[in-house]
Amino acid sequence: MGTKNAYVRVEEPREFSQRINLPFENFLLLSRALTHRSYINEHPEAIEDNERLEFLGDAILDFVVGAWLYNHFPEMAEGQLTRFRAALVNTETLGEFGEKINLGQAIMLGRGEEENGGRERMAMLCGTFEALIGALYLDQDIPAVEKFMEQFLEPASKLILENHQDQDPKSLLQEWAQAQSFQIPFYRVIKEDGPDHDKTFTIEVSINGNIIGRGQGRSKQEASKSAASAALENTHTFEI
Repeated sequence: MGTKNAYVRVEEPREFSQRINLPFENFLLLSRALTHRSYINEHPEAIEDNERLEFLGDAILDFVVGAWLYNHFPEMAEGQLTRFRAALVNTETLGEFGEKINLGQAIMLGRGEEENGGRERMAMLCGTFEALIGALYLDQDIPAVEKFMEQFLEPASKLILENHQDQDPKSLLQEWAQAQSFQIPFYRVIKEDGPDHDKTFTIEVSINGNIIGRGQGRSKQEASKSAASAALENTHTFEI
């Protein structure tokens, strides 16, 4: 299914499977997981895009990550577990998981998405990673997903705890601004990409009229949280 074009050599599903040491029995499932809607639009001979698998993978990840947290943090309260899971399955984190396995080089994209840098977009990597999980579940069931996810969850959970990313970044940013006697943070959508069913939002957050952070997400809420997280990293350099 891989193809060559002027932009990048797309990795074959079997190559991808071998490279990341993730055996598949049904390579049609894996191929579908790696096929973006934009590719279908330009290649009518292709069978199906990965959106249904993305939907399934999203649900599987909620369960697998929730179970992993429940077993690894037996003293953690329900509310914190919920926030922790949200931090592990958001667009940025799942996109980073995709980056770790160079998922972008295996995605089958249409020319327009290719030209717009789709392979590097966090929303694209996140959605394809979810589709990969959906395909893995259908191919081999939950134990295979749990085994595959272990390599990501252990290091990611440590970073989240160290950086307090399980806490609501918007609340933390507002608390910081109030402690400095600044105005409350102001969030503004500066860009919307993609069709209505698959939008990516870019949001800037400013304090006292100064832009302090920017973030992306597949919803305005997720993008604003990403912007707040970026802003919190910049608070030590913030000047009125």
